[in-house]
Parts: sequence; C-alpha cells; structure tokens
Amino acid sequence: MSRIPCPQHGEERPCTCAMGKLYRFVEPILLYLLKKKGHAYGYELVGELKEHALTDSTIERGAVYRTLRTLEGNGNVVSDWDVSGSGPARRQYRLTRSGEIHLEEWAEVLSNLSNSMAHFVSEVLVLQAHEEDEKTG
Repeated sequence: MSRIPCPQHGEERPCTCAMGKLYRFVEPILLYLLKKKGHAYGYELVGELKEHALTDSTIERGAVYRTLRTLEGNGNVVSDWDVSGSGPARRQYRLTRSGEIHLEEWAEVLSNLSNSMAHFVSEVLVLQAHEEDEKTG
C-alpha cells in the first residue's frame, strides 16, 4: 500500500494525518466529556480530549476553545468564571439540557456514520478479494 509516511505515527499503520483534512469531531467529544464530568475547565477538556478522540489527528487547543464558544453561542454549553483560589480566574463549562439533546443527536449521527463506514470497508474488502481471485484464478 503506497502512502505518505506520517511524521507522528510513522509507517507502521495507516492514519488520518496523511490522508488530508478530516473533521476531528471535537464537538461531540466535548459534549460527552461535559456530560460525564458535570463541569470542567477548558484546560481539563483539552487534556482529556486525546484519550477520547475519534480520529488519530492532533486536535489543537484553539479548536477546542473555538468549539466551546460555538457550543455556548448555540445554547448547548454555559460557562462561568471561577475566581476562587489564588490564581487567575478560570472559565468553567457546563452542559445545558439543549446540549444533552445535541449529544444524543451526535450519537445518532455517529452511529449512522459508523454503520456506513463499516459497509464501505466491507465493500472494499469484497472488491479486494474479488481482484485476488481474478489474479490467482
């Protein structure tokens, strides 16, 4: 299989890094983490995002904060400034009821996408097997 080697993952496995820009699904992961945690600071979400990522692409910190602002603007997330403690004020995010519904919508969309992708992979494997049979047959 000919592909561009990935500077992050090397050549040992295919990854999305060298396959063009794929949507990184930051939004559903943030919604999920906020539902799971109840509330979180932005830096906490950035730290946990990688272990829940839906692709192996690097998710930039700026994309997380842009997505949080968009989610807040759409009424899916609210934030408050936490001024307790000795350090600078930190923004703490919480999921709204609308955000919970939006997470459910994302789960349905991703389930449909997963089914479509599984079907696609199956079709590719059938095609490859057919080509192998023609070569040997």
